[in-house]
Amino acid sequence: MSDIIEGRNPVLEALRSGRPLNKIMLARNIGQHSTIAEILHLAKAKNVPVEYVSREAIARLSTTFAHQGIIAYVAERGYAALEDLLAISKEKNEPPLYCILDGVEDPQNLGAVIRTAEASGVHGVIIPARRAAGLTAAVARASAGAVEYLPVARVVSIPQTLDALKKSGVWVVGLDMGGKTPYTGIDFRPPTAIVIGGEGRGLGELVRKRCDFLAYIPMRGKIPSLNTSVAAALVMYEAMRQRGVF
Repeated sequence: MSDIIEGRNPVLEALRSGRPLNKIMLARNIGQHSTIAEILHLAKAKNVPVEYVSREAIARLSTTFAHQGIIAYVAERGYAALEDLLAISKEKNEPPLYCILDGVEDPQNLGAVIRTAEASGVHGVIIPARRAAGLTAAVARASAGAVEYLPVARVVSIPQTLDALKKSGVWVVGLDMGGKTPYTGIDFRPPTAIVIGGEGRGLGELVRKRCDFLAYIPMRGKIPSLNTSVAAALVMYEAMRQRGVF
């Protein structure tokens, strides 16, 4: 099967990461932007065909409506297995640190979380197979290409996955407005999975019951909560700060 990725940075990062591309389509009037020049250089080096077409033709193929005059056909991106994430942590010789999203449906939020997770050094993101956003062109674009580097595991059941992680020695920290401890008061240095709830509804009851700790983000304003990806970013960077990465 094949998929498409859209936009200059997502296509560039796909080329840089070595992901197989079947073809790149460029708008005829795209110009020689520095990113485009690098894309053309890498495409030539990797023998990826480049086809120039009208911008209207690219717009018809676009699903994000933010293609920037470029679309690439790629092999469908596979998901990692939970075992893969555990192996990655072992290879890095670091205590596991994962971000688990319990029903995040907005592709922009998923892409933003993946981008922050990759930038901060989190070992992987875990998402459910149902009632949640998956790895689409919109997610790839929102991640600014980070999806090419960070493994994403898709699982049948988040509660069962938490059980499996706990058996592997991973502590589970859920982010919840009803938590008893501020997120800065949690020790993220041991093996940890950070669980973020879906937009609006937060953590599911079965997920909440499996959390070893429930943490909250202190709020001083009138708005009672933060955007999912912003909340995830705060906690992931706090975890890495505690681990001495920053």
